[in-house]
Amino acid sequence: MQTPLAYIAQRWTPSPKTLRRAALSAVVMSVFIIVTGGAVRLTGSGLGCDTWPKCTDDSLVATSEQGLHGAIEFGNRMLTYVLSAAVGWAIIAVRSTKPWRRGLTRLAWLQFWIVMGNAVVGGITVWAGLNPWTVAGHFLLANALLTAATVTWVRTGEGDAAPRPRVPRPVRKLSWAIITASAVLIVLGTSVTGSGKHAGDSSDVPRMPWDWTAAAHVHAIAAWVVCALAVAMWLVLRVVDAPDDTRARARDLLLVVLAQGVIGYVQYFTHVPEVLVGLHMLGSSLMWIAVLRLALSLRERQVSDAVAPSRTDDALSPV
Repeated sequence: MQTPLAYIAQRWTPSPKTLRRAALSAVVMSVFIIVTGGAVRLTGSGLGCDTWPKCTDDSLVATSEQGLHGAIEFGNRMLTYVLSAAVGWAIIAVRSTKPWRRGLTRLAWLQFWIVMGNAVVGGITVWAGLNPWTVAGHFLLANALLTAATVTWVRTGEGDAAPRPRVPRPVRKLSWAIITASAVLIVLGTSVTGSGKHAGDSSDVPRMPWDWTAAAHVHAIAAWVVCALAVAMWLVLRVVDAPDDTRARARDLLLVVLAQGVIGYVQYFTHVPEVLVGLHMLGSSLMWIAVLRLALSLRERQVSDAVAPSRTDDALSPV
């Protein structure tokens, strides 16, 4: 007996454009859920719903008594279903590609399991009264989803042959340094949030046990490290005459990092206004996407004739 996915795959072959769009939709929704999750916290709506998975002990949805905070928190929960739909579309499109690409399918399914796991962590966060450590874990898992979605998106435009380097080995090591420093920067950002003023609720929510200004200074140092590495990569790629698309990825990263740094300093000296914090969270996601795209552009996977899609339309047809 066929599974639903196998049944669809037998009767439909997505065009390369549709495959890329499906994968990109998961990337877009991953960024959107990070930003809207930040909006929940910045509006003090983190406990707008009293419990999980229900919104109250007696209601699945927000009630009028919970007001705007309840509506915001419940609305963010509903966006998880939109995110799941985008991930589901990516899974269906990847599974229906001819021939079947096992590695790409696993990447798509990885997104599904991260979404399910993070939904549970979100529930635990509510049960724990917005404990800053679970809030940080919730955010980091959202970035893990963004990682899987971005890699899947990039891989839809590649073949499945063994990767071949496009730049010398030292340049690839520099890329790993950028990935590591950027990951540390994102983690340190949670320490600033976890000890800062935006706890996610108007009540007395516990904070991480250190001064948020000190955490912000450490975070800024890490940001300068990432900026220096991004500048170095941009210069090195010009020296080694790297492909144009790789140099474009390095330029994109440098621009995002510089913009993110400006927003970070402005928000610090203006006492962390909510709007700028939200923009900073968006910038964090865009920076991480840029980091991953740069790293993946340093190697290539050839598309063989056997793998290259032979269809240019998305019409349903029997196999």
